[in-house]
Amino acid sequence: MAAPRPTAAERAKADEPLSEQDMERLQDLLDAVPAPLEPLDISMLDGYLVGVLLQPRPVPFADWAPFVLDPDGRQPPRQFDGEALFALVRRRHRELNTAIAERQWFDPWVFELDEDAEPSEVVYAWVAGFALASEHFPALMEEEAAELLEPLAQLYMHLDPDDLEDAEELIEEIESLEPPSDVAEAVECLVRASLLLADVTRPLKSTQPAGRPGGPRRPGPGGRGGPSRRH
Repeated sequence: MAAPRPTAAERAKADEPLSEQDMERLQDLLDAVPAPLEPLDISMLDGYLVGVLLQPRPVPFADWAPFVLDPDGRQPPRQFDGEALFALVRRRHRELNTAIAERQWFDPWVFELDEDAEPSEVVYAWVAGFALASEHFPALMEEEAAELLEPLAQLYMHLDPDDLEDAEELIEEIESLEPPSDVAEAVECLVRASLLLADVTRPLKSTQPAGRPGGPRRPGPGGRGGPSRRH
């Protein structure tokens, strides 16, 4: 899939973070993707983009774009015009790429629709999107680095264990973690785990100044280090 040509207005906004209005527009455009395609919702899309960006080698737009419109990569009808949709998707891709490259905090697109929902229910779609990227682009999961195990467990702990085939070591690591106590902690863990994965697959260049903080920098209070170990 070739990259659509952005309009002049879209080019002017290309480096701006998406506003709530942009997010609503993006969801509307995803909802308008014609059947039989089943496009990602914006929460799953967000996790998918992070999974794409954490690959050890850059994934070209033409390779990852089809799975935004359909998890199986089915092609849209010839008359489908995805220019506006992908202009917004690419802006979010750039925003996330900058945050990951600079080890900065980013706000995952997760939505607490039910006040009684468990943390894993709230972040499930985001993690499912990350897992979709890992399925189609398995290079991250094929890395041998031991440092990947704990952050992957912090993400995949929110999925059904039955979905983790042939992953005994990962399941064992998940079972050693305490689940997050609330949604805020679960969301913070998504970011922290993503940036820990980036330390392995997208290491900072040696020219970075010494003493750079290793975790995400976030406005306001924070500092939780993710799920604790079970005792």
